[in-house]
Amino acid sequence: MMRIKRLLLLSAFSLLAVAANAQQAQALSIDEKINESVAPATQAISDFVFYPIQLGDGIAVPFILIWLLVGALFFTFYLKFINVRGFARALEIIKGTYTKPEDPGQVTHFQALSAALSGTVGLGNIAGVAIAISVGGPGATVWMVLAGFLGMSSKFTECTLAVKYREIEADGTVNGGPMYYLKHGFAERGLGGLGKFLAVFFAIMCIGGSLGGGNMFQVNQAAQQFISMPLIRDSFFAGNSWIFGLIMAILVGIVILGGIQSIVKVTEKIVPFMCGIYLLGALIVLGANFGQIPEAVGAIFEGAFSGTAVAGGVIGAMIQGIRRAAFSNEAGIGSAAIAHSTVKTGIPVTEGFVASLEPFIDTVVVCTMTALVIIVTGNYSAADGDGIALTSDSFATVIEWFPIVLSVAVVLFAFSTMISWSYYGLKAWTYLFGRSKTTELLYKLMFCTFVVIGAAMNLGAVTDFSDAMIFAMAFPNLIGLYFLAPVVKREMNSFLDMVNGNDGKGFKRQTKPVIPEKKVAKSA
Repeated sequence: MMRIKRLLLLSAFSLLAVAANAQQAQALSIDEKINESVAPATQAISDFVFYPIQLGDGIAVPFILIWLLVGALFFTFYLKFINVRGFARALEIIKGTYTKPEDPGQVTHFQALSAALSGTVGLGNIAGVAIAISVGGPGATVWMVLAGFLGMSSKFTECTLAVKYREIEADGTVNGGPMYYLKHGFAERGLGGLGKFLAVFFAIMCIGGSLGGGNMFQVNQAAQQFISMPLIRDSFFAGNSWIFGLIMAILVGIVILGGIQSIVKVTEKIVPFMCGIYLLGALIVLGANFGQIPEAVGAIFEGAFSGTAVAGGVIGAMIQGIRRAAFSNEAGIGSAAIAHSTVKTGIPVTEGFVASLEPFIDTVVVCTMTALVIIVTGNYSAADGDGIALTSDSFATVIEWFPIVLSVAVVLFAFSTMISWSYYGLKAWTYLFGRSKTTELLYKLMFCTFVVIGAAMNLGAVTDFSDAMIFAMAFPNLIGLYFLAPVVKREMNSFLDMVNGNDGKGFKRQTKPVIPEKKVAKSA
């Protein structure tokens, strides 16, 4: 086993060397060679993950969307609409009502929520929503909100399990997420072999997704937006986007070297600040177009139910809305559960309540505000496929200088997404190869190297591959959630009985690590 690990580590070091040397060649030739080499594998994986289910009349729905939506519907009904019943309780928990000083964990409920939000709030809310509306019409907004609302139940389930089955090492470091509840939860049911297989599959996909969709795609889009700014487009950055990538890599490296505490200190400031600025700008635009709001709302519902939406009427609007919600809040993917598992609590289900707010903020609030701005300004009918430009132009109809703010927001959102996904990938990496200073430093160096590469390249097939890997995480994750749903329901019911003054039988506060310390590898 040690020999295999050494070979894997040696291969990773070789990858770093190849990536570093590639930067010395011309960007276009590198791009062409990489895209040509990975195209066959990319196409095969992408075709599987996004396999289209034909619904007639030329309308096809990617299977992954059905997989995620069915899961969200199941957990919403199985947990008796906990996404509605638990909303007020979630706000109460964030204030620390049920937290005690001796509770295990590393971060507060608010910090865990901020870290998870930083991985989802970003380019999808700014550019993705615009594309969904331009393709599916205003009606896509209704289905986007509905999917976000249902996704709250999936987040509740996966994040409760992440805390329930996390491992806490002797030095207080928390290891959690789908890898651990798949491994330990299935072992409790005599399915240890299946659980380990699903956990390893999830971890491999998570590493690939962290380097691609959570890294290269983010910095690539941020670099393009940064260079397009009037003050920058004629500077030396214009032909040297790798320099932007190098600066971002240094900043990312400074943050992620400090671990989860360093990450949450950044995200708890960036996420609320940028969300606040963005929503304030949206409110100003809506205020200036107050008279058009009723008409916009009418167009949204008409497009959602009357069949007037673009690209296939009601079905087209539904597909685009659900697609955007799924791509934006990642409910059911399992990624955010890794961040939420670090929370300081002795009651696992409390983080499930807090996590359920994530799709609400990300999709129901931020995405909806973006949609309304685009619809009331009427820009969606003239869309050319550039989502960021469409959103930017819509804001600029009222606030001329807002595109500059939006460019800064894109960079900051991309930065916060990268540092969150670096943590997700790191936890998946150490799950496979063990936690030590060497393995952790290796992954962080590799992640920062890909920041530079991502900024300089036209990603092409590489991006498609990484996106496919992220959504492939949903397959093992949702299988685990179905199997372990009774555990979540018991945790939820016993907690609610306690806080509602009922008998509260079965409620137990966790005061010790879930996994005994002697069974957990000590930190190097």
